[in-house]
Amino acid sequence: MIRAVIVDDEPPALDELAYLLSRFPDIEVAAAAESGREAVEAIVRVRPDLVFLDIEMPGMNGFQVLHELMVRGRPPLVVFATAFDEHAIRAFEENTVDYILKPIALERLGKTMERVRMLLDRPQRCEGDGSLESLLARVGLFPCGGTGIVRIAAEDEGRNILLTPDEVLYFNSQDRRVLAHTAEAAYPCGPGISLEKLEERLSCFDFFRVNRSDLINLSFVRSFAPWHSGKYVITMRYRDATEIVLSKSRVRQFRAALGI
Repeated sequence: MIRAVIVDDEPPALDELAYLLSRFPDIEVAAAAESGREAVEAIVRVRPDLVFLDIEMPGMNGFQVLHELMVRGRPPLVVFATAFDEHAIRAFEENTVDYILKPIALERLGKTMERVRMLLDRPQRCEGDGSLESLLARVGLFPCGGTGIVRIAAEDEGRNILLTPDEVLYFNSQDRRVLAHTAEAAYPCGPGISLEKLEERLSCFDFFRVNRSDLINLSFVRSFAPWHSGKYVITMRYRDATEIVLSKSRVRQFRAALGI
């Protein structure tokens, strides 16, 4: 039997997932939790093989639960349940962690369980799974092998907001102020934040300084092409396909960063 813990802050969603899992005779739901903190306590107590973990929860979200479990030692297999769209879930695609989009379909759950069985049948799972650390790094946890949290302070109509590196398409310096451009809008970064400081702070993420004024997230590059005087023009995804100039002196490093 595969012992599982299910986590969601919405009781109806918990009930639905428990019902769907009951359709699989080799799965036992050993515990259920409605918050991140309850989830950590239940997982430590039950020591399950598998956790179905909601991402958006008040207080401690799903990524922070996984972070806590990794700090404590080797975590169980984790399947994230998420309502994120394709843009947001690309972070999962290169990792051993699986994800299921809400509302959960029985057929998709069946494919997830096939993957879980395959992973559990391996003779030995690697300690300190680097792919999990990669995933957490992309959402702002475990930066450069550390245990802190990376957030970029910005402003939105008088409010202070915190952006994760994975949200930012690119940073642009304008009139002594840095703007963080996301898929939705551009937000002024907090005072004292410069491109130089961001470049250093985000060195373990997929950011690249293309010129004096722009620091881009390579994950959002759609295309690039020669322009003039040895320069290139980069087209970004989202935000009306923004075009950014790549300095001639940075072309070789840019290609190397993309692995081409």
